[in-house]
Amino acid sequence: MGEPEKHRILMVSDFFYPNFGGVENHIYYLSQCLIKEGHKVVVMTHAYQNRSGVRYMTNGLKVYYVPWKPFLMQNTLPTFFGTLSITRTILIREKISLVHGHQAFSTLCHEALMHARTMGYKVVFTDHSLYGFSDVGSIHMNKVLQFTLADVTQAICVSHTSKENTVLRSGLPPEKVYVIPNAVDTAMFTPAPERLSRDEIVIVVISRLVYRKGADLLVEVIPEVCRLHPNVRFIVGGDGPKRVRLEEMREKHSLQDRVDMLGAVPHAKVRSVLITGHIFLNSSLTEAFCIAILEAASCGLLTVSTRVGGVPEACP
Repeated sequence: MGEPEKHRILMVSDFFYPNFGGVENHIYYLSQCLIKEGHKVVVMTHAYQNRSGVRYMTNGLKVYYVPWKPFLMQNTLPTFFGTLSITRTILIREKISLVHGHQAFSTLCHEALMHARTMGYKVVFTDHSLYGFSDVGSIHMNKVLQFTLADVTQAICVSHTSKENTVLRSGLPPEKVYVIPNAVDTAMFTPAPERLSRDEIVIVVISRLVYRKGADLLVEVIPEVCRLHPNVRFIVGGDGPKRVRLEEMREKHSLQDRVDMLGAVPHAKVRSVLITGHIFLNSSLTEAFCIAILEAASCGLLTVSTRVGGVPEACP
């Protein structure tokens, strides 16, 4: 048998480093695995502050930080044809054979997929989140998704729940949508070398502090748990608009010595935070998969989570 075909792949999303999150990590580690398999991978995203132009990452991963500024939640302004020129230039210059877009909420992803299909390229789309059907934002997003994915080659979802959600929203035939669960590198997430003392129980939360991640739920739960269990302490890692509410809760209930607020935690330091705790708490209100649960379990923590979306597939 001959050698398997080698591809030149363009990953496109508004969400990539230096921003931190599940989509960003997924794109980076998927790219690294594909490079190790002999494929050429290029990433296209928007500029982040002063990070613009071409940058190189580990193993020669080439990243185009297109000089478009985000206008809402790290998304670029929808222009339909504004990105055509730069997308076409990258496709031709890098001799791309496959375009892989990530995240339904990414404007850059939708526009790149549309332009790539117009130019005759094969395109793949990965959906990382769950969306509704009745609110104004979801109705608009679902219409965009139907238009963008009308001619997509294949689609990927990170859980069976996510697949059902994407098929219903986009109208894609189920046989064109594949489920590939998220994974973690267990060499990076290993348990602590020594078992922690149980005199004090430490509960770790690492998440973006936003509404859909259940930050408001944490504000209600943490004081009650601390009241019922004097030997429990919380470590909260992450940043976001809801951080202020958590800070206010800590002040209101005088929990400064029992709730540590770490702020944003770089992915390289997530393990060092996880291994200081006994229990990992995920309070998301919606979640397609929740890779943080896998990272915590790989570090030997007990995991407690809200039963939403694809979480039962990761934490049965």
